[in-house]
Amino acid sequence: MSAVGPADVERVFREEYGRAVSVLVPLLGDIDLAEEAVQEAFVAAVQRWPATGLPPSPAGWIITTARNRAVDRFRRESSRAARQAEAAVLHAALEPTERGAVPDDRLRLLFTCCHPALSANARVALTLRLLGGLSTAEVARSFLVPEATMAQRLVRAKTKIRTARIPYRVPREADLPARLQGVLAVLYLIYTEGHTATSGHRLVRADLCAEAVRLARLLADLMPDEPEVLGLLALLLLSESRRPARTGPDGAAVLLAEQDRSRWDRHLRVEGQELVRRCLRRNQPGPYQLQAAIAAVHGDALGAADTDWSQILALYDQLLVLLPTPVVALNRAVALAEVDGPAAALSVVEGLDLRGYPPRHAVRADLLRRLGRTTEAREAYDAAIAATGNEAERALLRRRRAEPPGGD
Repeated sequence: MSAVGPADVERVFREEYGRAVSVLVPLLGDIDLAEEAVQEAFVAAVQRWPATGLPPSPAGWIITTARNRAVDRFRRESSRAARQAEAAVLHAALEPTERGAVPDDRLRLLFTCCHPALSANARVALTLRLLGGLSTAEVARSFLVPEATMAQRLVRAKTKIRTARIPYRVPREADLPARLQGVLAVLYLIYTEGHTATSGHRLVRADLCAEAVRLARLLADLMPDEPEVLGLLALLLLSESRRPARTGPDGAAVLLAEQDRSRWDRHLRVEGQELVRRCLRRNQPGPYQLQAAIAAVHGDALGAADTDWSQILALYDQLLVLLPTPVVALNRAVALAEVDGPAAALSVVEGLDLRGYPPRHAVRADLLRRLGRTTEAREAYDAAIAATGNEAERALLRRRRAEPPGGD
């Protein structure tokens, strides 16, 4: 029996938290109860697994233990409602599960939480917390808001579900399209957190990337005629194809321009590019399709010097019309720098209201360095380093800060 330490339990938590919550929420009918039961189960795992070893099915152990903890809690209550809840949970395992239009527990919970009674931001934040297993701080980073603000939003969303008696049931097929944008946003942000983790020493959280891709594939099977669903899947696959080259042997982050493209996953890249072509044939462009098209242009280049930046800039121009956000404008500025030079891009970046956003500091620093404005560049790199929670990104920024001025 191999030793089980805190790192093993943390890995299971990262990989299985969303699955456990998605199973328990419909049974308990309350998000807080489901989360508390799952958290109690992981506390029990920390206490028991070092002595007993990792169970054959860690996820099954967590779900069973969490369900038992919920039953114990109901038994301690004296109300009639608590006794009814206990009976429901005890009998749930014996009853066939309604599968409905959505066959996967986590995908079903995604659609369930994306209820129109909740605001768009609340839907995304809540499902990131539940299914992604992201901390409140990680969710806050995705929304570019303080952690305290996000904590309040999550409380309000849970309270709304409880007081409005929003049912935890499988949405009807007719309800799926109306909830689609929220679901797409959640999958995108789950992957984004996996692609570049908010904190820690590793650049990538592979578990979140894999889960986002898995759910996106299921969603594409469920709704194959929705161009934005195909666009999101294409974007995730193309991004994921570059993951093997995004870090060096020591785990350090590697810029796109410096990546060894022979390490890119060819099968994922080809699959993603084929999906982009399918989207183009439909001629119904949307934000995810355009982002996938941008990723496909990068994927077509044999090397960084071969990148068709003019085409990428044109795609960003279209994206900015559909999605006029400061983050899109920042990404467009990176392409603009390659087409019209760093001075033109810097004038755009200086006008963006993204002062608390680490990538804005990093892009500004790179542009200043390329213009030879060394002192300002180092100050901008310092701001980016201070605002970044991921150590792999910090190491990259420190290296960039030490590089000589210029670059064009």
